[in-house]
Amino acid sequence: MARTLILGAGIAGAALAYQLARRGETVTIVSTHATGGLASAASFGWLNACNYLSHPHYRLRHEGLAAHRRLTDQLPGLPTTWAGCLWYEAAGDAQEETATDLSALGYRVERLSAAQVAGRVPALGPVPKTALFFPEEGVADPAELARALIVASGAPVTRATVAALREAQGRVTGVLTDLGPMAADRVILATGTGTPALLAPFGQSLPMLKRPGLMIATTPLPPICPVILATPDQEVRQDAEGHLIAPAFAGHQSDHAESLGSFPVVVNATLQRLRALFPGHDIHFARQAMALRPVPGDGLPVVGQGPLPGLWIAVMHSGATLAPIVAELLADEMTGGPDSPLLAEFRPARFA
Repeated sequence: MARTLILGAGIAGAALAYQLARRGETVTIVSTHATGGLASAASFGWLNACNYLSHPHYRLRHEGLAAHRRLTDQLPGLPTTWAGCLWYEAAGDAQEETATDLSALGYRVERLSAAQVAGRVPALGPVPKTALFFPEEGVADPAELARALIVASGAPVTRATVAALREAQGRVTGVLTDLGPMAADRVILATGTGTPALLAPFGQSLPMLKRPGLMIATTPLPPICPVILATPDQEVRQDAEGHLIAPAFAGHQSDHAESLGSFPVVVNATLQRLRALFPGHDIHFARQAMALRPVPGDGLPVVGQGPLPGLWIAVMHSGATLAPIVAELLADEMTGGPDSPLLAEFRPARFA
């Protein structure tokens, strides 16, 4: 049985630990940060397949939704809900084009009138003339989900900083950490933006985009947002405690900003957008989470074997949606199964 080290305790590493443990593998997680990770803790947590870059990407994301549902069947009580998404980031012909494209792919799409939108979200101030509803979509706080999966896996977590991968005779043999060396037969890099530095000594390039993420939570409010709301100006959801959770950028799923700007300015602008969406409610800042999102250079996940035997890579955006399906497929491959066709477009070799 292989000894596996998973580097990273965010949602990608946690899902892999859970799937490998289910297959009887011996797993240890190594992480500089507390369980839940950094990027996972700053994620919006929107589980969707409506935001895709290619048809293979859509298929992987759609299977990601199914994988989340399998997790909730296996582990009742996970922080995953399926309220659906009310979407009107585009209007008119562009909205209809989105509906047509997604329907052709087999995605469930409902077209709503203004009256139906108002019925779904009575607290909404400006009501669009039309909107789309995606009933398959949901929410999972990735950091909470990661912690639950790590507990379910039974994998020990070592708090250490990995300085380098170790190899002998052309094969990975473990890692060197600030606590000393750790031996392994298999190492998985679920290390997000820290991955390129670990791969560079072995000639593997992994370009990453600079995509800072800032997530804002408001003080608790009465239930006013029963769905994920994706508007031209703001994406927002409401958690079980009543906090509105909102990215600091409009169009968070596809924004290209490389810097956040002045923190007070960004926060105030986000709060103003929320107040415009839900007029009459006393909306105030409570807390924030900030991290660099792990977005590979072409925006697509990087999943599969690395440049050394025994070395595997799992770096992706959005990990919230993709981590469970990637973990299922990679765990099968690592334990002797065939290469998954779902991952064919996303192998690390495309950056070689």
